[in-house]
Amino acid sequence: MSVETSTAVYAKRKPRRRAPDWLRQLLLLRESPIGMVGAALVIFWVFVAIFAPLLSPYGPNDNNYEALADPTPSAAFWLGTDNQGRDILSRIIWGSRTVLAVAPTAVFVAYIIGCTMGLLAGYYRGWVDQLFMRIADIILSFPVLILYMIIISNFGPSAFNIVVAVVFTAAPQITRIVRGLTLELREREYVAAAKMRGERGWYIMAVEILPNVRGPLIVDACLRMGYTTIAIGVLGFLGLGLPPPDPDRGGMVKDTYPMMSTWPHMSLIPCAAISSLVVGFNLLADGLREIGLRD
Repeated sequence: MSVETSTAVYAKRKPRRRAPDWLRQLLLLRESPIGMVGAALVIFWVFVAIFAPLLSPYGPNDNNYEALADPTPSAAFWLGTDNQGRDILSRIIWGSRTVLAVAPTAVFVAYIIGCTMGLLAGYYRGWVDQLFMRIADIILSFPVLILYMIIISNFGPSAFNIVVAVVFTAAPQITRIVRGLTLELREREYVAAAKMRGERGWYIMAVEILPNVRGPLIVDACLRMGYTTIAIGVLGFLGLGLPPPDPDRGGMVKDTYPMMSTWPHMSLIPCAAISSLVVGFNLLADGLREIGLRD
């Protein structure tokens, strides 16, 4: 083959597409055993939530009063029953849908608001920075649990109000994180080059700054998912979670807590389900942080 022919063939080849950053980070996660364990736990509960109708042996609110005579785990009820004769395994399976619908929604909305406020405060500074930071300081001055209780007590327990409460308390924290990162990156050369090209402020914030802070934000989002999962469980335990008879893991612990000394499995199993998901998110965050430090 002549040089001209080989050059023409090479020119006709399509350039190899580079994998997206998130996909490359996901593939790098294989190098972190801790991250893989966390990802496996999270994927397990996501799988359970998606296929809850197929995996659940009973309905989440089906009562079997004959099982009240012996609510301990058995061949018919693998994890036993609660104080109303409901299958604990089925309620945990259906309860995973609640957690994995409310927590990601709340964190996602909080990040939209927090990133917007943080970018504006860090990029424009001045009175914009002062306004957003004072709002954040006022909200963060209150204990988080007290804010949860105030919001949900006034508006009533529901999935939507839990999302509102989490967003109200988490968005200021995210704002401060994004603001700090933006203050650092706004002085970089690529931002100065974008200003010289005449790019608008929103373009610089969305295209030049935000993609370069995604690493710390992804790690924080995983940790925040764990915090939100705990918050949902605490609200359910306090009677401020989903209204009954919806399967709420925190509510399951609250309903069976008086029987802790007699039938401890009724409370311990839902607690273990909450803890496993939280541990999964925390280990996933540790794995992502470990990969980020290697880069």
